[in-house]
Amino acid sequence: MSQPRPTTLNFITGNKNKLAEVQAILGSVDGLTLQSRNVEGPEIQGTIEEVARDKCSRAAQVVGGPVLTEDTALEFQALKGLPGPYIKYFLTALGHEGLNNMLAAYEDKTAFAVCTFGYCAGPGQEPILFQGRTKGKVVPARGPPNFGWDPVFEYEGKTYAEMDKAEKNLISHRGKALDKLKVWLAGGESEP
Repeated sequence: MSQPRPTTLNFITGNKNKLAEVQAILGSVDGLTLQSRNVEGPEIQGTIEEVARDKCSRAAQVVGGPVLTEDTALEFQALKGLPGPYIKYFLTALGHEGLNNMLAAYEDKTAFAVCTFGYCAGPGQEPILFQGRTKGKVVPARGPPNFGWDPVFEYEGKTYAEMDKAEKNLISHRGKALDKLKVWLAGGESEP
């Protein structure tokens, strides 16, 4: 059973950088109003998808209507996908240098940036997930340190932090996930 396409989305974030990127990418969807809401709450432990579904369901319950949530993960291939959905906590505890130090013993610096958007029509509804992945590698920090782990994630010779916003939005994990969401919002089918 397909869910109706929303005209207003409550994007659950307190992060102004995420909000700006989402607005820049979704701005072309006709008839869609995006408003920001900050809903605090505990995050469960689990896979990227389990964390995203739980967060989306809880936010829909709090808001009492349609919500869009976003979860970002950074998976290190040498560490079998860790830190994954817990990257925010690792970055806070260790900083950019600490993320690099986690891979110091490994030759493989491959990383996958993963973004999962969850849409839930309201309380009691099943969330729909839209996921984007970008393969890159972890490098010593380069570029402005003002947006999470962007300075240590390199894609084709540039870190996310070294890219201008438009360039990053075209290739990023967030841009890829939002492209799938845009297809769905326009009435098409999109696979997670």
